Amino acid sequence: MADTEKTPAERNAALVEEIRRLARERGAVILAHNYQRGEVQDLADHVGDSRERSRIAAKAKEKTLVFCGVWFMAETAKILSPGKTVLIPEPKAGCPLADMCSPSQLAALQAEHPGAVTVTYVNSSAEVKALSDLCCTSANAAAVVRTVPAEKEILFVPDRNLGRYVREVTGRSMHLWDGFCATHERIGAGEVSSARAAHPDAKVVVHPECNEAVVRLADEVASTSGMLRYCAESGAASFIIGTEVNILHRLRAENPGKTFVPASENADCMNMQLTTLEKVHAAVRDGVHEVTLDEDVRRRAARAVERMVEVLG
Repeated sequence: MADTEKTPAERNAALVEEIRRLARERGAVILAHNYQRGEVQDLADHVGDSRERSRIAAKAKEKTLVFCGVWFMAETAKILSPGKTVLIPEPKAGCPLADMCSPSQLAALQAEHPGAVTVTYVNSSAEVKALSDLCCTSANAAAVVRTVPAEKEILFVPDRNLGRYVREVTGRSMHLWDGFCATHERIGAGEVSSARAAHPDAKVVVHPECNEAVVRLADEVASTSGMLRYCAESGAASFIIGTEVNILHRLRAENPGKTFVPASENADCMNMQLTTLEKVHAAVRDGVHEVTLDEDVRRRAARAVERMVEVLG
């Protein structure tokens, strides 16, 4: 059958088969974030959040890592796996949140607070991580902050919403950088209330990058990995999900007897959606677009990430 005679589903299936064949031949492993398109999640060898995929990448026997996500995620893989080739299918897939805190801006803030401990969310550039004392993920941010000695000032960058949530649950005073995730910021409290009115028995589960009004409406506040775990273990039959809408693809696949409703249909990350099967195919076939880092930056960034692991055990 000529390719032009195939249905879109048949063409996608053939492309997926070809990508997997090439990946085996080239010793590549494909990792996708929970916010990627459904077809990219289905293609991937591993799907997860930033922490899960970086850990898998570091342990993978394959020497080539194809990171389906945004730029800082692929950078983090390179930080932790310097001896491996890291490819990102769409190099223009950036993160506006990460861009909100530049190295020079962070250095200026640190100069104003000498001796403060800088805790940096992984949604940040390698250069910003390199200036940091500790990194954290949304799943372990509160635990990381609790390890900082009580007498120390804390600078928390770059997400103000995650920082505010951590400040509330830990009771620690922190200087919060005024950054935010535009995708989570688009989820409004009114939308969550409307969704709950339409689904009164549903549990509301939201990401801590959401604004304070949304978080206060939630039954559970969790990272993406935490959401997946909570929904799988909960006895509830329906859930209102307050994060990027593509996580619903995985939630529905893993929980076929349960109902999942987005808190907002507008919570879609344009940068995450830039990665397509065709771009993954090109990355695996041609070995494009390789992520490289200055070695001094990589080493200093790795120290901040590794310290997070050390303090949490």
